[in-house]
Amino acid sequence: MPPNHEPAAIIFDLDGTLVDTVPDRIAAWAEALGERSISVTDADLRPMIGMDGRRLAREVTGRDGSTLSDDEAEELDRRSGELFDKRNIDPRPLPGARSLLAALDERRATWAIATSSRPEQVARSLVALGLGREPRVVDGSHVEHAKPAPDLLLLAASELGTDPAAAWYVGDSTWDMQAAVAAGMRGIGVLAGSAVSEDALREAGAREVVETLDLLDLEG
Repeated sequence: MPPNHEPAAIIFDLDGTLVDTVPDRIAAWAEALGERSISVTDADLRPMIGMDGRRLAREVTGRDGSTLSDDEAEELDRRSGELFDKRNIDPRPLPGARSLLAALDERRATWAIATSSRPEQVARSLVALGLGREPRVVDGSHVEHAKPAPDLLLLAASELGTDPAAAWYVGDSTWDMQAAVAAGMRGIGVLAGSAVSEDALREAGAREVVETLDLLDLEG
């Protein structure tokens, strides 16, 4: 995309990008794994937040040579979601999220949300954003492979009628940036709710990294 060219669409991750939920995600995964006597630290989990939950379950349990069946990985992901819901009572939008989305709507820009989260975990975060309309959301139930695969992003672009190469994907995790690269989109990292560093986001493919969403230059 040429410099100073507005994107045809902006697609956002949700948790850790628009809404401050990453600490609760980490705690929920630690508890779910602990119920199975799997010891894991916050430091272990932080770089994994944002990937497909079934993959996370397999990667953590595989560290000691154990394997999970598809059903076991699904159940562990579902249990983590239940524990997350118990914690995620009153999520707050991250700095700049509401003002940026309002600005996009004011200029009639095309945008959507693409999140690996299960649909039942999305609603409360959307309420926290205080939007004046129901946004377009593509969640983990819509695709076979969630991030870092590009499927979510490509489906969102398709539903928006946008060429992926003309779209931006804004996220807080390395998995978001890897998915953006795989989808052929410009990846924008945001640090305010992230569990990883700016260097990690750039190494994963971020073309730009901002501290908060209100610092995002919509003209690229």
